[in-house]
Amino acid sequence: MLASANPHKLREFARLISPDRVDPLPAGVELPPETGATFAENARLKAHAAAAATGRAAFGDDSGIEAQALGGAPGVRSARYAGEAATDEENLEKLRAQAPAASALAYVCAIAYVDPATGAQTLVEGRCTGTLAAEPRGEGGFGYDPIFLPDDHDDDRTMAELSDAEKDAISHRGRAARALLACLSR
Repeated sequence: MLASANPHKLREFARLISPDRVDPLPAGVELPPETGATFAENARLKAHAAAAATGRAAFGDDSGIEAQALGGAPGVRSARYAGEAATDEENLEKLRAQAPAASALAYVCAIAYVDPATGAQTLVEGRCTGTLAAEPRGEGGFGYDPIFLPDDHDDDRTMAELSDAEKDAISHRGRAARALLACLSR
């Protein structure tokens, strides 16, 4: 079960974890606020809360973008960078206003897994480096994808211009999901 109400993440993890099934967080399950200082701390908070509320194995992720020119900001505040109720577009525009074009970026994803039946706990992380595009481009993805030019792709497309399969192969979330599956298969 995914410890998130974010429909974009649910769709992405459903692809990444396939053929295993990813169940959505049941309605009414409240997740704690993201008060951790790191992606890993926030992922753990979510996974533990979902597992405790349902008695089922759960995984939670926290992910975001770090701009080298901004000392790693927005980091764990990526979803709230332009304010608590900010849209993806507002967050993206704030980053563009503060970081120069071609700035070094990194997408980071931490996934925590908790199984209350066995006591198993796992934490993995995935990273994808890139640079800030001069202008947003593309209709795919979400969040900062329209301005993220990945280093691991050999053309000048943003994450929002890649196919799902291309993005999944190099993204921070794809790398973290594959690391989680490898840990769970041991």
